[in-house]
Amino acid sequence: MNICVIGTGYVGLVTGAVFADLGNDVTCVDNVAEKIENLKKGIMPIYEPGLEEMVIRNFKEKRLSFTTSIEEGVKKSDVVFIAVGTPPKETGETNLSFVEEAAFEISQHLNGYKVIVNKSTVPVGTGDLVKRIIEKNKKNHEKFDVVSNPEFLREGTAITDTLYPDRIVIGAPSKQVAMILLELYATLERPMIITDVYSAEMIKYASNSFLALKISYINSIADLCEKTGANVVDVAKGMGLDSRIGRNFLDPGLGYGGSCFPKDVDSFINIAQKYGSSFDILKAAVKVNKERVNTFANKIRKTLGTFEGKTIGLLGLAFKPDTDDIREAKSIELLDIFLKEKAVVRAYDPVAMENTKKLFPQVTYCESSYEVAEGCDCLVIVTEWREFKQLNLEKIKHTMKSPIIFDGRNIYDPERKKKMGFQYYSIGRQNAI
Repeated sequence: MNICVIGTGYVGLVTGAVFADLGNDVTCVDNVAEKIENLKKGIMPIYEPGLEEMVIRNFKEKRLSFTTSIEEGVKKSDVVFIAVGTPPKETGETNLSFVEEAAFEISQHLNGYKVIVNKSTVPVGTGDLVKRIIEKNKKNHEKFDVVSNPEFLREGTAITDTLYPDRIVIGAPSKQVAMILLELYATLERPMIITDVYSAEMIKYASNSFLALKISYINSIADLCEKTGANVVDVAKGMGLDSRIGRNFLDPGLGYGGSCFPKDVDSFINIAQKYGSSFDILKAAVKVNKERVNTFANKIRKTLGTFEGKTIGLLGLAFKPDTDDIREAKSIELLDIFLKEKAVVRAYDPVAMENTKKLFPQVTYCESSYEVAEGCDCLVIVTEWREFKQLNLEKIKHTMKSPIIFDGRNIYDPERKKKMGFQYYSIGRQNAI
């Protein structure tokens, strides 16, 4: 099948690369010329395990191409995916300007029947908006249909999530239109659900918001565990074995971040308010999430006495492992607090340091976790990278000024750290001192 993907961010580039790998002819379009030229050279705009190899392989085999011309992409394709950014406005409402621009450009180049697929995360009713824009501005009588096909990929596992999704949601105006997408996805042999367009648009927001609720819930449980002497890890395990609840997203920590959950939850609240629903339970989840970093910083401040003049080592800057994305990352909030209170900060992350340097050039960026620890008053674990779990902590202890660890992701065992001579603080567990 001939496919056009408009937008080469996380969703667009991964979608295009995977469809090409499945044997389709894919044209990826982006209006940033430098990004397109880099992609032609095999230079990725993002870090994602396995993506570079997949893009280079399919580009060489001429199943995947890159261009700044929407006209080129639309005219040679049967299915056109809109995978542009939908950033939040200050009000929490979703900014649909990039979707609107894409719809207008598509309208100018229709040369036959097309299926226009909203892949971006968009509010209910966006399918109607896209349809109106194209219908109003198209230059001929060519027919088209608009479909909602929300993505559920996670940064760091985007390739796997696209190849082996839990479900494929297709919101289409008719079964005949849905069959075109069914044919495209058939080789994946994954569960598919066909709905109307409105329901498909709702499913994405409802899913992400529920997961955000789950994260805020277990973090509230963690706070209570610290006060009562319970162990949140055991509590989460006991809860997760209930098939009605499940273990995923029951890991306590510093709260949710990244490019999806914060903006999607805010947007869902905004959508609800437009329809007269206050959605108080979701507002409470947002409130809990916003308090996480301050609560953690207060724990560090209480132990150190003050941040001023202290040397703090940060392990992890990306909002989650296996990505260089620092959007809404908890490290950014912590760095802002530490630096404003005149701490000296040393930091290390396997892939996210270049992105962080643009925001915090005054931080000392190190080449390893061991270098970070040298002369530090404490270490702060922010991102649960696998390599941090395998560190030689005896070596680290001897290079630190004070053997204190604040573990924001519960990657270590409290009793073991106590026996090693560390002052160790974690989330929702009895602190070993």
